[in-house]
This record gives sequence, C-alpha cells and structure tokens, in this order.
Amino acid sequence: MNCPKCGTNLPNDARFCSVCGFNMTSAGQAPPSSGAPGQSGWAQAGSGIRIDSDGRGNGRGYTYEIKHGSAFSLAIIQLQAGQSIQAEAGAMVSMSANIELQSQMKGGLMGALGRMIGGETAFVSTYTAHNAPGEVTFAPPTPGDIAAIEMSNQLFYVQSSSYLAGDVGLTVDTRWGGAKSFFGGEGLFVLQVQGSGVLLVSSFGAIHRKKLNPGERYIVDTGHLVAWESSTQYTLRKASAGWFRSLVSGEGIVAEFTGPGELLIQTRNIAAFAGVLKPFFPSQSGAGGSGGVNLGNLFGE
Repeated sequence: MNCPKCGTNLPNDARFCSVCGFNMTSAGQAPPSSGAPGQSGWAQAGSGIRIDSDGRGNGRGYTYEIKHGSAFSLAIIQLQAGQSIQAEAGAMVSMSANIELQSQMKGGLMGALGRMIGGETAFVSTYTAHNAPGEVTFAPPTPGDIAAIEMSNQLFYVQSSSYLAGDVGLTVDTRWGGAKSFFGGEGLFVLQVQGSGVLLVSSFGAIHRKKLNPGERYIVDTGHLVAWESSTQYTLRKASAGWFRSLVSGEGIVAEFTGPGELLIQTRNIAAFAGVLKPFFPSQSGAGGSGGVNLGNLFGE
C-alpha cells in the first residue's frame, strides 16, 4: 500500500509511514484484525496492546527491529534524515556518527524530580538523525526482553523501570502510584504514557501477556509488573489477610487488577534476584584473598 500523504510504498501491515510519519491507522489503511488474543493484530484500533510478533515495524519517520530476544534483546532503530526518537537516559548502546544526542529535563524541574523519586533519571535523551539516515540501538540494563507497543490514541501505565524508549509524539508523565506502592518496594510513582506511536518497554526475564475479561480479577506481584492498559482498574493490597502472613509469605504488597484490559508481566523479579545474590557479595567485615566472598556457597559446597 502507499502512504496517502507522501506516496511512499509501504508494507501492508505498516501502521506509520517510515518517511513522513503519517498514521496509517487514522487513514483506515491498517490491516484488519485477524488472529487469536495474545497475537499481533488481535485488537481493534484504539484498544488492546498491539505487539508485532516478528519484532519489526514502522514508527514516525523510522523503522525498528528487536533482535537477540528474549534474554538479551536489542532494539535497532533506523531513523530517516531529520527524524528523532526519545529514550531513557543511559539506554543507548550504539549509534551512527551523524546522530545528535540532546538531553533535557522532561516536564521541567518538578517533572524531573518526580521521575527521580519514581526511580528514573531526571533527564530524557532525544536522538536525531542529521542530514542523512542514521541508526541508534537501545538495550535495558538487565537481561530480558523488549516489546514494541504500537499505540493508537491510547493510554498505558508503565512500571518506571520498564520504560526504554518511545516516539517523540508520545506524552510521558509521572503519576502517583499510591502510598502502598512504597511498601511494595516498587517506588511511589508509575509512568503514564499516552498518544499514538511506538513505545518500547523492557522486562527482567521474558514478557508474559495476560488478557482480562470484563469483571475478571487477577493478582500480580508488584515486582513483576511491566505495563497495563488504562481500562484495567487496579488496587494495591496485602497478599493475604494479615500483615504478618503477607510478610512471612515473601509477597508483601500485590496489585489486584479488574478487567477488561491486558497486562504485560515480567517473568523475573529483580529485587528477588538481588536477594538471591546477596550471600555471594563481599561483606564489609570480610577479609582475605576472596575479598569476603563466600566461595563455598558460590561453588555449591
């Protein structure tokens, strides 16, 4: 098919023109829904979480491809001349020599403070290809997967540590996550992302998709959340009837969601992983050639 704005020939499943950034969905040229829930293309326009199953697609003036998943994923962005993409500070792995990097405090001083309290950096980086096309690659700091969500005038909530990059046309704000989220160990804030464009989110481990029917209730450990639709209501509560039982169960605070909507869940919890590694870290009182590392535990002795 061709872009109605600039005439560029595009793949039949393109949602944005890779040259001018025109939204093909708004032009009524997006591919029809065909597939089972949980697969690319199942949702109607304006609802659901659309993720291309082959990890490839088009954004506003760029194409993207996700490679080496799902343990060590890398997002490769091919920018057209003059086009840009935003990313979390420190997410860049490599880029072409003609890519210009600019960092700024998103949302001013108060917005930057909110991002810092929410576990994010105060700055957001913008990568722009000058005078010619260019490439920039992104990766999360932990082993895991990357999902490219193709948003179409939608609103999602994203766990602060899961935001990786996104279209410059998306609005990213920091929102209060509720006082209980502090005790859940996941920070006080979540990110609210809205608009149309490509949103890249990352996970620790693989990404599991869970679709909820209207009225269906589902509980997720807060350390395993990646993103969810705004249509999905949620509350934070104790994992069991009492605080003592919740704490001794190792769960503490959990999120209870009510459908309709879809959740993205990461299969590993970085806080739990850190707890497993803690016995192998050097202690302040440790001494000797091993630097305080318990080599017996390390080698299973």
